[in-house]
Amino acid sequence: MSTITPQLVSLDEDLGPDKQSVLRALSARFVAQGRATDADALFAAAWKREEQDATGLPGGIAIPHAKSAVVTQASLAFARLKPGVDFGAEDEPSDIVFMIAAPDTAAEEHLAVLSKLARNLMDEDFLAALRGAADADEAVRIVRAAIGEEAASETAAAPAPAAAAVPTAAGDGAIVVDGRPARIVAVTACATGIAHTYMAADALTAAAKKAGVEFQVEPQGSSGYTAIDPAVIAAADAVVFAVDVDVREPQRFAGKPVIRRPVKAGIEHATELLTQAAHAAEDPSAERVPGTAGAAEENERPAESIGARIKRVLLTGVSYMIPFVAGGGLLMALGFLLGGYQINEVANKIAVENALWNLPDGGLLQYLGAVAFAIGNISMSFLVPALAGYIAYALADRPGIAPGFVAGSVAVLMNAGFIGGIVGGVLAGLAAMWLGSLTVPRWLRGLMPVVIIPLLGSIFASGLLILFLAAPIAALMTALTGGLNGLATSGLLPVVGIILGLMMCFDLGGPINKVAYAFAVAGLGAGSAENPVPFYIMGAAMAAGMVPPLMMAFASTVLDRGAFSEPERENGKAAWLLGLSFISEGAIPFAAADPLRVIPASMLGGAVTGFLSMLFEVGSRAPHGGAFVFFAIDPLWGFAIALLAGVLVGGFAVVGLKRLARRRVEAVAA
Repeated sequence: MSTITPQLVSLDEDLGPDKQSVLRALSARFVAQGRATDADALFAAAWKREEQDATGLPGGIAIPHAKSAVVTQASLAFARLKPGVDFGAEDEPSDIVFMIAAPDTAAEEHLAVLSKLARNLMDEDFLAALRGAADADEAVRIVRAAIGEEAASETAAAPAPAAAAVPTAAGDGAIVVDGRPARIVAVTACATGIAHTYMAADALTAAAKKAGVEFQVEPQGSSGYTAIDPAVIAAADAVVFAVDVDVREPQRFAGKPVIRRPVKAGIEHATELLTQAAHAAEDPSAERVPGTAGAAEENERPAESIGARIKRVLLTGVSYMIPFVAGGGLLMALGFLLGGYQINEVANKIAVENALWNLPDGGLLQYLGAVAFAIGNISMSFLVPALAGYIAYALADRPGIAPGFVAGSVAVLMNAGFIGGIVGGVLAGLAAMWLGSLTVPRWLRGLMPVVIIPLLGSIFASGLLILFLAAPIAALMTALTGGLNGLATSGLLPVVGIILGLMMCFDLGGPINKVAYAFAVAGLGAGSAENPVPFYIMGAAMAAGMVPPLMMAFASTVLDRGAFSEPERENGKAAWLLGLSFISEGAIPFAAADPLRVIPASMLGGAVTGFLSMLFEVGSRAPHGGAFVFFAIDPLWGFAIALLAGVLVGGFAVVGLKRLARRRVEAVAA
């Protein structure tokens, strides 16, 4: 199937007065041609990208783009607008608009085709041919020839592919270092890795050719990348990172003077970036890529605010943590399903002492359930250390990993949960970053990343955690446990349900959550037909603990997909099963990225569920397992109603808070 068809082309039509109208019209065309299934969802994905950074470019070009699960075929829609529409370019409105739509699992060959289009948009002959196209068929022929889908016809007037840049002789306007042509390497990368990545690469290449620079660029796109030869990097005077995301394998450039800018700057200000890189090469105090002893500490990035940097660091840690949560949680749920609701009490013993040829009394299913639960439990135990370790990695690169993992393990030891892991990871990362910036004798440099930084970084981060957090957390746990016991014995069960719901949803597996859960489990052994209150408490705690992941799954995959990023929507799919399995940690990726909206909404939903669970006197004889231990929950209808109510309330609350925040941002911008 062709990437573009005449039905996806609009020549000189009125698509509306602003870019929202244009994006909606083009999204509708994708759906009408069977290239996507939901125009609103596709528009939301494109608009979310537009809000991050306007896609208008100099020369009257705009290239909005989106990756979404609703796209069924990687495709292009083209609009020639008269008059042009403001897409955020600095010089003029855009009259040439290409909208790129790619599936969230787009094949590499499709992404490569789309990247060819982006590169041709830097060619004036290509743009002139599009502006002069007589009809949609001719426009399609021009585009297909440019992206290599078919040979250009004689009437298409499509340009030949641009030649590779060759350094020219240094002359007026040349960029030099130490009196010779500068040697510069660059990396370009945008959030989607489709359009701006390659346009920035070509703009930098063209500027380097004009200025006589010896230049190589590495576009890190969604279709992969070809690494620059290490010998070329070693000989380079400086590095340009024109990126909106983290550079892959940044250690290859360690010690090189670096200029960091958003990818769009590589398109609009290519010559300026190359000039700045040449100046940095001659400046001993310039920022350098971290990773070698003696390299300057990573400075504040001019193009990245403190808030954006904090978010990037947290999301890096979360992205590496997710596989531990998803894999471990699903294995634990499988263990409950196969081995019964008490498998958590005997899983380790059965897994160690038995085998396929030496089955326990419960038979094969109990043994397989025990094995699955034991493996899942071990995987889940890495959750907080992995979060802390890779937060430290995002701050200090590889030297931060070991101190971060140690600090995360200390947070687990202290029952500090993922909040303690975040604090420990930040402390470890800052310590490793500072230690890596020190100038040390040559004989000591080799020991810094493998001995000195892990040792001192671990002592600093973990020591601060133990010295300043252990006592307050222990006191808080004691006070909360005593307060809950007092309420439970006073007959105010619905109030206890509200409090349990708030606690279970406050820190998603952290110390507050653990106090509530421990309180419920501790009393379970005293439950009986004559004294069912402990069963009610366990039921309320389990139901409320299921709310955060389920409400985030509902909000991100059903209620308002456009309010969440593509990674969040993917996490939402996994959160359905994690929530049903009573794995509250399934909501951590959302809470770490947006705690001010996710945590209050979670607490509201959990309070509703806890209250209704107690009101319906829902009892659970199982300490864990969620929906998979339905046979141990009575009445099941009450459990289902309480859980559904909390999920709906929490889901609508988090979406409402996100929309309110977005409206405030739009109002400030206006």
